[in-house]
Amino acid sequence: MRAYTEQTPDIPNLKGDRGTHSRMASISAPRTLFFTHSAKLFFSPFKPSHSSFSPLPLHLTRPNCTLQQPRRNIIQILEERGLVESITNDTLRTASSAPLKVYCGFDPTAESLHLGNLLGLIVLSWFRRCGHCAVALIGGATARVGDPSGKSLERPELDTDSLEKNTLGISQTITTILGRAQNSNLPNDGSSSSSSSVVILNNYDWWKEFTLLDFLKRVGKYARVGSMMAKESVRKRLESEQGMSYTEFTYQLLQGYDFLHLFQNEGVSVQIGGSDQWGNITAGTELIRKILQVEGAYGLTFPLLLKSDGTKFGKSEDGAIWLSPSFLSPYKFYQYFFSVPDADVIKFLKILTFLDMEDIAALEGEMMKPGYVPNTAQRKLAEEVTRFVHGEEGLAEALKATEALRPGSETKLDWKTIEGVAEGLPSCSLAYDEVLNLSLVDLSVSSGLFESKSAARRLLKQGGVYLNNNRVDSENKRIEAADIVDGKVLLLSAGKKNKVLVRIA
Repeated sequence: MRAYTEQTPDIPNLKGDRGTHSRMASISAPRTLFFTHSAKLFFSPFKPSHSSFSPLPLHLTRPNCTLQQPRRNIIQILEERGLVESITNDTLRTASSAPLKVYCGFDPTAESLHLGNLLGLIVLSWFRRCGHCAVALIGGATARVGDPSGKSLERPELDTDSLEKNTLGISQTITTILGRAQNSNLPNDGSSSSSSSVVILNNYDWWKEFTLLDFLKRVGKYARVGSMMAKESVRKRLESEQGMSYTEFTYQLLQGYDFLHLFQNEGVSVQIGGSDQWGNITAGTELIRKILQVEGAYGLTFPLLLKSDGTKFGKSEDGAIWLSPSFLSPYKFYQYFFSVPDADVIKFLKILTFLDMEDIAALEGEMMKPGYVPNTAQRKLAEEVTRFVHGEEGLAEALKATEALRPGSETKLDWKTIEGVAEGLPSCSLAYDEVLNLSLVDLSVSSGLFESKSAARRLLKQGGVYLNNNRVDSENKRIEAADIVDGKVLLLSAGKKNKVLVRIA
């Protein structure tokens, strides 16, 4: 490590072994989840700026990060599964044979993470499983600017209340998903130690003290405009009709400094992200090299989730596939993956699950055989991903709802199950007195399940009409009190897919 020169007087003259620094950074006392650093290791202490933003008052606990001796080389595992797009330096392959701290950033632009964020959690989990420490960085500061990567328009500005709400929501999602015991080197007994290799930080804690002059002097002076403009995310926006604001242009420096701050103060040496984050990640490695004059910072990107036809995987007809059960039920989440085409299912089993590659190869072989049961691979994919995101309880809920909503199923429907899958179903509200003793034919038309009584009678005769998943054989059927599930809802079906939910007002 070289000593700092007189041209950088604000940066302390740091000497010593980089490994010693990393080991020291990995030993920390329990602190609040979102905490403020004095930055004294890097900058002179700042006077608080007169910003209109207030700190986000989040009171979650931050666990210590326990590093384990890696059992397998993480880069080899990720490459084998198709989870490596690029790495900044091949020496990461050998460096990863020792314990590392790795981070992935999540800007709180919504209250829940979505399927586009899932690969970041998957890769962090693989690092955990191999004995490394996972750090999730909430972009409480960078979300105020908006990442231009992959965007054709500038993101709308978020107010402080929305940022706080979003930060709480996604931090809870990350804690829930990564907090489960998924590290094969840690005890799988639900104890606190099983989640000790997960750390969640918020970059607002160190950015809130910066003034514009601080930023220009301590970060901006080391950035070269030419290389910043050459970044793909910037170049595409500059060539577009909308152009790019200066605010967005600085985003890569904000994210770059995040890496520098974590590298120096937390011992984090690896940043991961989607392939569209390459420019932002390399901005960080460049700042570390120029300002700290050290090596040992690495970046790794993974491919974006794309279908075999090249379109983005992660959108449904109804919008984003959310990871929070309050935004999308485990049933709906499960069904999305159950509907993956055969052409994509093996690829997604490799990148979205932790199944052994031998088991995935066996499934692929079964798909080629004449006796293969359709959707067997999709069912395995849906089960594994749902278990990862929603846990065993969420998977059980999804499987119960899937079975219960199968026309002709003997599983008894309850109100909670029906409401859990109601999102996206056509629905209507009718008074109790309107529904009781009403003929099923009339209810099917008034609810919108059929356009006419003749169409309802025709399908009834063919055995294709279901009331709460029970086939109705008679067109004279009238609604009884016992038909109204828990006195609240009715579920009408025409065939296997067309359903209408009738809520009793």
